[in-house]
Amino acid sequence: MNKDLDLICQRIDELFLRQYNTRYWLQIVDDPYDKTYNFFFDSLKKAHREKSVPLHTVTIYDLTYLEELVDDIQKHTQLSIQFEGFTGQHWPRSQRIIQRKKHWDE
Repeated sequence: MNKDLDLICQRIDELFLRQYNTRYWLQIVDDPYDKTYNFFFDSLKKAHREKSVPLHTVTIYDLTYLEELVDDIQKHTQLSIQFEGFTGQHWPRSQRIIQRKKHWDE
């Protein structure tokens, strides 16, 4: 495993507490200005505000690398992943679309 994957998985394991009435997911944001991908760990407990914790910034700005990284993260955890800023882009290997339409806050 590479360094980015080890660091992200380690931080996920620390933050994923499996609390009752709490929803967990990962968020990956494309930052075209800095040419990076930012990873966040989000959680939402019932009747509380959403909490977002920065996990890691990947400086290798390559969709092929990101696709392999996401596949390895999905093998490690079953958390859902939300993509931001990838509207209209396709994964290089599988040719699946990453994000169909913009979210309300983009």
